[in-house]
Amino acid sequence: MHAPAFSVTRLTLTDFRNYEHLRLEPSRPLVALAGANGAGKTNLLEAVSLLMPGRGLRGVEFSALARQGGSGHWAVAASVMTPYGDLQLGTAWQPGEDGEASSTRSVMIDGLAQRSAGALAGHLRMVWLTPAMDRLFQGAPGDRRRFLDRMVMLFDAEHASRVNAFEKLMRERNALLTEANPDPAWLASLEVQMAESAVAVAAARVSAVSVLARHLGPAEHDGPFPWAALAITGAMEELVTAHPAVEAEDIYRQQLARGRAMDRAAGRALAGPHRSDLHVTHGPKAMAAEFCSTGEQKALLIGLVLAQARAARNLFGASPVLLLDEIAAHLDPARRHSLFRLLESLGSQVFMTGTEASLFDGAGPSAVVYQVDGGTLSESH
Repeated sequence: MHAPAFSVTRLTLTDFRNYEHLRLEPSRPLVALAGANGAGKTNLLEAVSLLMPGRGLRGVEFSALARQGGSGHWAVAASVMTPYGDLQLGTAWQPGEDGEASSTRSVMIDGLAQRSAGALAGHLRMVWLTPAMDRLFQGAPGDRRRFLDRMVMLFDAEHASRVNAFEKLMRERNALLTEANPDPAWLASLEVQMAESAVAVAAARVSAVSVLARHLGPAEHDGPFPWAALAITGAMEELVTAHPAVEAEDIYRQQLARGRAMDRAAGRALAGPHRSDLHVTHGPKAMAAEFCSTGEQKALLIGLVLAQARAARNLFGASPVLLLDEIAAHLDPARRHSLFRLLESLGSQVFMTGTEASLFDGAGPSAVVYQVDGGTLSESH
């Protein structure tokens, strides 16, 4: 008997991407979407991801989600099950009154309008893996920071708001430093607030990595998906590890004050949580992930996702929703079958995509396979 899981029991799309209208009520926990490239598989995963704060798994402007030739606006609505009770979640976007693309979307929770998409935080727990992440270990540090912060959000729903607050304060300080005679009192006030946000962000990262470490070691080895070691390299994370929060805030505030001239010359803050990086080591080989083969890196990413799901299940008593885009594309049959068994054992609701229905032949009775074609779904038998 599986533990309870966060899950989407009904999903309704209106003029979203290539879907004019879609209503999906998954009958089984493993939901496989098969179809040619461009059929709309990832679009459906993207719609589910918008039941969380932020811009979804693709991170695009909201105007790009409106169906071409449609009404010009879009909507996503869902009935969801959580350990805390059932909910109705909805989000929508439409152009501004002046016809310009709006940068915000509206959100409804149980029929009540919310002030911002941030209100969605904490209602669903969700993890996703997309092909764009395949180069994570060899890409820019900013990509790994965003990956790290999404992991943190799984455990701490308010983390994103603290990251956004720090970045907003940092932009304000950067702009102020460009002035000929910036107001020192205003600078000091911004730096106090930056220090508070920075320490909170770094502390949440350290805590999340500590939680994950308990689900990433050799004892949690997932067959073809190797265990990993995680480490954050960043002065802020070192600071919060070595000092109490109030003391860490004061140290960082002083660093900002002393570094104003250098930051002005650089055009950016040279110290802070925006400079940190996530390092992943392939446990069995004791090798940094960036030096592993493409296949090993993919296996590490899958292992990280499975570890996040285990950690969330233990922390909240319920498994998170998993969105796994093109997950089966580069796995041999043995690894695919192992993955399906592991997903089944987690008890999570999983939305996964692939170009051929045959890729999901080993998913077993816990899976339902839908053929996706031009914005329509039909169940495969």
